Amino acid sequence: MKAAIYCRLSEEDRGKQLADADSESIQNQKTMLLSYAMEQGWEIAGIYSDDDYAGADRSRPAFCRLLRDAEARRFDIVLCKTQSRFTRELELVEKYIHGLFPIWGIRFISIVDNADTANKGNKKSRQINGLVNEWYLEDMSDSIKSVLDTKRRNGRHIGSFALYGYRKDPDRKGGLLIDEQAAAVVREVFTLFAQGHGKTAIARMLNERGVPNPTEYKHRQGLRYQQPKNSTLWKYAAISRMLTNEIYLGHMVQGKYGSVSYKSKVNRPRPREDWFRVEDTHEAIIDLALWNRVQTILKQRTKPFSTGEIGVFAQKARCAGCGAVLRSTQSNGRRYLKCPNHGVSPTACTGAFIAVDRLEQAVLSELCQLIDRYLDAAALACKLTRSVHSDAQEQRLQATKASCEKKCAAYAKNITALYLDKANGILTEQEFITISAQLRREQAQLVGRITDCTAKLAQLQQTARTPRDAIAQYVPPSHLSRTMVELLIDHIAVGRREPGTSQLPITIYWNF
Repeated sequence: MKAAIYCRLSEEDRGKQLADADSESIQNQKTMLLSYAMEQGWEIAGIYSDDDYAGADRSRPAFCRLLRDAEARRFDIVLCKTQSRFTRELELVEKYIHGLFPIWGIRFISIVDNADTANKGNKKSRQINGLVNEWYLEDMSDSIKSVLDTKRRNGRHIGSFALYGYRKDPDRKGGLLIDEQAAAVVREVFTLFAQGHGKTAIARMLNERGVPNPTEYKHRQGLRYQQPKNSTLWKYAAISRMLTNEIYLGHMVQGKYGSVSYKSKVNRPRPREDWFRVEDTHEAIIDLALWNRVQTILKQRTKPFSTGEIGVFAQKARCAGCGAVLRSTQSNGRRYLKCPNHGVSPTACTGAFIAVDRLEQAVLSELCQLIDRYLDAAALACKLTRSVHSDAQEQRLQATKASCEKKCAAYAKNITALYLDKANGILTEQEFITISAQLRREQAQLVGRITDCTAKLAQLQQTARTPRDAIAQYVPPSHLSRTMVELLIDHIAVGRREPGTSQLPITIYWNF
């Protein structure tokens, strides 16, 4: 008789603090099973061992190899320490131990719980073992999920790897620190997109410069990241995900996907209201003004040209007749904007039509008039309100400062409570020292963030931007860029030229 020995050790087994924890080691399992097989006079056909795999994992390499060899009839017996070492799923117990193994002529034996398919009398016992193991899997899954959800609610990062642009904080479990090398690329991606470059064009720029994409970057940093095939290049999807990830804004957002069940590794998107979102948990890479500008462009769903660039007036020029966004066309190397409703039906809008370069000259002309009117009128400048950019940035800094001050006060209260627990004998001296030291480190980080916010607020108040300042940075304007249009113009209404006139009705709605 030939016997195949199967051993399994999971990470959960490693963490046991029981006196007999060593009995769970792979080596001790092998020793026990080899001794038993020799006592029975069986020949060892092979030893199959899975280290650091859960009992519900159906893709265990040695387990899968054991099943293939069993189907090929390369041994007569499968020998395990317990039935749960083979599997904790009742479905697999029925499929293999009670189903296919008898068909293949394979006998299953587990020593500790006396499971033996040669003994028909203990089939119910094996099924009960399978059911108990199934309950164990479900309870363990619920327990792990509860712990992870608590960490998510507290704003702790629980992923194996930090998001591209960040690295794990070695002094604060679940914390994130900026990785400046990768963060520089993240800022560049947001800036390029805000300037009018499309996602595919940005990916092409990074690839041409040889910038490693997030998965390749992890690999080069020596992280044990399983890299997919052909994943060294930047792609549209990577840029798209980056531009909508709030973690770059300093907020921890987790739980976007959830597993179908504890038996499956398949993840499905979860409703937005079920996400775990905690604000101001770490330092932001992207400031709020740039973030808002990018999100506005994304909502507009501007379609880039074949060159990868977005038209300078994309989603900004509208028909004065029906309000539709003008579409771009090209003829003889010249670009035009026209109303999509023109000619649709006899009652449809008569439509607007204008060359892009002519519209650009009209905008530049009015912009120059504003410059002449306001930049030389110092008395009027002080009456102008600060720009939306500055207001939004100040609001964010004020909110961050208030949040940090609130958390800082909570830490102080917790430290006081710890001292009382130590005085009452609830905590030992060493436990008090360890926990309070961790709390004081986190409190010190919050104090640092409060100081940083205070300094930035003071600087912002000294250099408050006005619409006058927004115009001044583009003096003298020789041409329009996508960034200028995004910052300065809300929209432009283009009318239809009346017969017998050369004037085209154009109304510019500025952001100030």
